[in-house]
Amino acid sequence: MTGETTQPPMAWRYCGNQMKLWRTEAGVSREELAAEAGYGPETIKSMEQGRRRPTLRVLEIADDMCGAQGKLKAAYVYLQPDKAPARVQAFLDAEASAVVQHSYQPLLIPGLLQTEEYARALMSSQCPRVDRELIEQRVAIRLQRQRMLTEKPTALFTFVIYEAALRTPVGGPEAMRRQLHHLVEVGQLPGVSIHALLMSQGSHGWLNGPMLLLETAEHERYAYTESQGVSSLQAEVEVVSAYAQRYGMLQAQSLSAEDSAAYFRKLMQE
Repeated sequence: MTGETTQPPMAWRYCGNQMKLWRTEAGVSREELAAEAGYGPETIKSMEQGRRRPTLRVLEIADDMCGAQGKLKAAYVYLQPDKAPARVQAFLDAEASAVVQHSYQPLLIPGLLQTEEYARALMSSQCPRVDRELIEQRVAIRLQRQRMLTEKPTALFTFVIYEAALRTPVGGPEAMRRQLHHLVEVGQLPGVSIHALLMSQGSHGWLNGPMLLLETAEHERYAYTESQGVSSLQAEVEVVSAYAQRYGMLQAQSLSAEDSAAYFRKLMQE
């Protein structure tokens, strides 16, 4: 929404206020805490006002100086970034229970197929930029999600990847070669089928965004789409059916799994 401002997380504000209360009660000035922790007084002020996340070092120093007996230091764990944005949690829950997953990506390698190197390079290039800690947490979540490819022996995974995604060197040419090699390896897993959709197939009305279809053991079906920070998880029968038809057309126009693996090898040599 235009003109909308975002409040700092409540945990930052609460922790900062507690740090100020402990400091005041102990008779420790802001300047004294800043000097001991190696920060400027304005930085400590920002932390106490909740505009900046208190660091572990500041909490440890404040805990010792104010005699908080571990109470301030214990707050640090609650200041960690959320492991997954709330807007995708519903999708992650549905994905965890899915036994069939069909994924189409026009511009990026699908998350379940990304190497750690590719995922980190991709997340590091986001704008607005996020801190390194959050990037590492998101990379870890992505790698953990990939375990379902081997830990769900009866599940079916199919992927259609548009040629543009295969030719975009995320992380640089060498990183992309390793990513393509990874596609060849993962494509050999039981229940995994990876298909390349070439540009020579022409223009398609649905190439402007990714889609992912899920089906659970109870035959519940979902369609998930996302674009520019906006995501949607649909369960309506008509909507899911429309996406399934589109995916079927994309898969029909793609290379076979065997020809796709050969194509990945060809790209690795370019």
